[in-house]
Amino acid sequence: MMYFKNIFRIFLIITLVFITGCTKTNWNENYREKEKSPFGNYIISKEASNLFPDTDVTILKENFYDTTIFSFDGDTIGKKNYVLIKNSAFKQTKEGTKSLLDFVSKGNAAFISLHYFNADFKEALEFSINNLDKNTFGNQNLKKLNGEFYLKHPDFGKKPYLYSRNIKRNYFLQYNEGKTMVLGTTKIDGEEVPNFVKIYHGKGAFYLHTNPIVFTNYYLLEGKTDYVANLLSYLPNNKVLWDEHIKSSEFSQNPDDKPSVFNYFLKHPTLTWFLYVSIIGLLFFMLFNARRKQRAIPVLKPLENTTVAFTQTISNLYLSEEDHQNLVDKKITFFLEKIRSKYLIDTTILNADFIKKLAAKSGNELQKTKYLIHTIITLNKKTEYSKEQLIVLHKMIENFFKK
Repeated sequence: MMYFKNIFRIFLIITLVFITGCTKTNWNENYREKEKSPFGNYIISKEASNLFPDTDVTILKENFYDTTIFSFDGDTIGKKNYVLIKNSAFKQTKEGTKSLLDFVSKGNAAFISLHYFNADFKEALEFSINNLDKNTFGNQNLKKLNGEFYLKHPDFGKKPYLYSRNIKRNYFLQYNEGKTMVLGTTKIDGEEVPNFVKIYHGKGAFYLHTNPIVFTNYYLLEGKTDYVANLLSYLPNNKVLWDEHIKSSEFSQNPDDKPSVFNYFLKHPTLTWFLYVSIIGLLFFMLFNARRKQRAIPVLKPLENTTVAFTQTISNLYLSEEDHQNLVDKKITFFLEKIRSKYLIDTTILNADFIKKLAAKSGNELQKTKYLIHTIITLNKKTEYSKEQLIVLHKMIENFFKK
């Protein structure tokens, strides 16, 4: 079994780099080998040579499928270990999956730690995954997810490996027991379920793990090195191909088989919503921007209000015809309507209470208000009116509303 050499000395150096080089902390789970943020793979990639001290470690700068086309030829290449630690192998095509399966079947080994394995890979190796926290996002929510891991090998004892945050409840739900060996477990709701298995394939074997977060900078700087070292110690003592998984295949024969950015977005709910919102936002921007640039609307002159002139004409007509009764009725109707709309007072019963309310709300003297209302009541009882009565009523109403 392999172990770290001088790991703590190197950790101190890398910690110093973090302290002097970091400004704002990025808590995204990116798993990039060049990323020094908490959940990048900078430390694990730099320590690969210490993790495998007795062999060579080659960092793959191109897609694994493209590497196998030109570099490997049957069983003459010597035995190798393939290592991939990511959130998902989204750059792995169907041809890439077949290439990896062929690579292992010839006697090589592959250690793969992912949250999401692609469908072709799971079908070929006959297993399924259950990720209970696949819809948990955001730093505050992920921070609440802690974990407890165990390794089955007697050399490691039965002690738990405890992790405090971002540990998704991700485990193997089904697998072919005839060719699968459970190497490690995680505790979920009090029950131990497999999260680390060995699946035999041809002359070689796959070592599959469902919690890649344990390999990130955050936990290695916390001193959580034993679990990582023990996981990788299951690999044979062969040369190592460390896959940074940074490029898509340039030699895939099937254009539809090549992964696209949109397919990657659609595999993750948050990125899918981000894509939808961006498209909708772009459509709204185009819509409103087009409206702003449309031809100016001409200003139309509003129609002249001729109500006053019309009223004056009608009044002159009544005066010329000496129809004093009609004018008095309209004056009284106008006065009562204005009282209802302006002061919100019911004009059905013109009694003492009505007079008090009207005087209080209009600000007129009680005596003058009482005199005006009594005049209106008196005129309502008559059938004929003189010109003098019309003039008196007009002046009383006019003076009343001047207050």
